[in-house]
Amino acid sequence: MSERETPCPDRLCTLRARLESENLTCILQKGDNVLTSTQTGIRPLLEWIDEKQDTRDGAAADKIVGKAAALLYVFMGVRAVYAEVLSASGLRTLQAHGIRAEYGTLTDYIVNRAGTGMCPMEETVQTVSDPAEALAALRATAARLRAASAQKTATDTAAFSS
Repeated sequence: MSERETPCPDRLCTLRARLESENLTCILQKGDNVLTSTQTGIRPLLEWIDEKQDTRDGAAADKIVGKAAALLYVFMGVRAVYAEVLSASGLRTLQAHGIRAEYGTLTDYIVNRAGTGMCPMEETVQTVSDPAEALAALRATAARLRAASAQKTATDTAAFSS
């Protein structure tokens, strides 16, 4: 450890440091169990939910947390979240459920990957407050987006082959 570095006082700080040093998109810890991912969006959270990972009372550090991810963290029973970028609605959601929230940058909303508007996942849960309802809606949106992407790939391949 260099002279300028200070030891992390708690688990959330440690997770934040690992998020940055290991180029992760998400890291979650409960006890000795540590889950990491380099996948984008809410995909890691959905996978951990599907795998029935025991995350209750855990802590997480994430690159981007909007209301969609915040509702999934609530569903997962996480007690603390650090986000490099956190939306205002994500912060309100975490706070409303008693989840400790820290962030690097607070933004009005999460922008989609094209930079042209709101993230489709954040848009999906704008009026949703129930975590289980959010999970179902987000799964449906993810499936719709995967199908649209597969269709675009097939169309692009067919056009290229012609």
